[in-house]
Amino acid sequence: MLHALWLLLVHINGYSQNYYALQGSNYAGSLGVGNNPASILNTPYKWDVTILGVQKKNATNSIIIHNWSLFSNPAKSQYSIKDGDFRRFAYDDINVNLLNTRIALNRNKAIAFGLNLRSYTEASTSKLNYIDTVTSTRDFFDLGNYNRKLFGDFTHSAWMEFYVTWAQTIWDNADTRLNAGVTAKISRGISGGYINILNGSATPTVHNNISDYTLQDVFAEYGYSSNYDNWKKGKSTSQNMRDFLSHAQTGFSFDLGIEYLVKSQQITTVWDDDTYYDYDWKIGLSLLDIGFNQFNYGIQSRKVSGFQPNVTDTVVDIRFADIHKLQDFNDDLPGIVKNIQQPRGMFHVINPARLVLNVDRFIMGAWYINGNASLNLSSLTGSQWRLTELNMLTVTPRWETRQMGFFLPIQFNTKEQLWVGGAVKFGPLLLGIHNWANVFSKNKMQNGGAYLALVLRPNSNTAKRLDKRLDCPPR
Repeated sequence: MLHALWLLLVHINGYSQNYYALQGSNYAGSLGVGNNPASILNTPYKWDVTILGVQKKNATNSIIIHNWSLFSNPAKSQYSIKDGDFRRFAYDDINVNLLNTRIALNRNKAIAFGLNLRSYTEASTSKLNYIDTVTSTRDFFDLGNYNRKLFGDFTHSAWMEFYVTWAQTIWDNADTRLNAGVTAKISRGISGGYINILNGSATPTVHNNISDYTLQDVFAEYGYSSNYDNWKKGKSTSQNMRDFLSHAQTGFSFDLGIEYLVKSQQITTVWDDDTYYDYDWKIGLSLLDIGFNQFNYGIQSRKVSGFQPNVTDTVVDIRFADIHKLQDFNDDLPGIVKNIQQPRGMFHVINPARLVLNVDRFIMGAWYINGNASLNLSSLTGSQWRLTELNMLTVTPRWETRQMGFFLPIQFNTKEQLWVGGAVKFGPLLLGIHNWANVFSKNKMQNGGAYLALVLRPNSNTAKRLDKRLDCPPR
């Protein structure tokens, strides 16, 4: 069972929701709603539409991809598994925004809506020793892995969500302004699955004068969404897709956010640009992805515990030597494990709930610096199947105008990795990478990712600036 989880970890590719470069930006528009629903209000455009946004992010300490950077041919790449004795992890998420639309009803109220496709996959193991010459269960235990309790987990959820956001100004005085927003999301769980392994252990023994390892204990459960059972070889791809999506289950989630602006106290003249959206400080606090997706159990989902007497590494290798699909694996379980159950009904996967603090500071001209801190909250639900965000701390210096922008996000994530990324904005196009090592190194693609977005905006603001030529001069 642990071997199966390890193979899964090895073959995970890397594929978030946050466009780091634009966090806190007045020009994020519809792209900012995923970081704080209140952010759609303090932006100078009457409307904007994200025609398409795609973001990919991945992290692992177990796999090294060789001969591949963002400017090289991926067909020539290779991968290897990192040798050593340590806890291993893999993380992957992808987010696709389709026709995300923001409309300012006036300067005090705004709405947003759109469609997102999202997928999270994460896995981890206990401390494991591994070298690339491992070819059998005995080889694995020979590295000392028998002398410890082994565990591992894998969680995956992919869904399609439609969201609606409302934001409005709570108060607005001479020095400060408070905006608040809420997002409601209804989703369809497209793909879900999990693996959980606990208390895996083995003991060195001798049978018929032959030294081997006898498996002592295990608890394992694995489940997947039932729509995979509807994918049949005899049907066309279009029919399979219709059947696959028609069996998706409904889920719900919501976001809450506020933004507190400390206004700029600079004295302006009639010839200055509109200063309504200017600030010295902008502080945002948001609760994101509070909710879940649900899935019907697939027919090959199982829960197993305990081993039959005298199950050795040799028995395991022989019994599972010819496995081509999950059903084959399940068919070979009797005689190996004591207890086998088939779960029924539904299982839930908790979305990556988190508390986000964002602080944006105006420096001078078009220069800003942004700080973003994210705290995962999904573990507070007590649910076994939950997702987390890789984000933890991000600092982003930026130079940005309405048409141009240059960004340098510096991230320290929950896996204790430091990434220095970059992004540029040219009119409607945003291009960014999470980790410059993906460009300058050919063995770092396993940690990082990239994003792009095409956003259409008008040239006019939510309201023209009032003529102040007849105002009394400031004292």
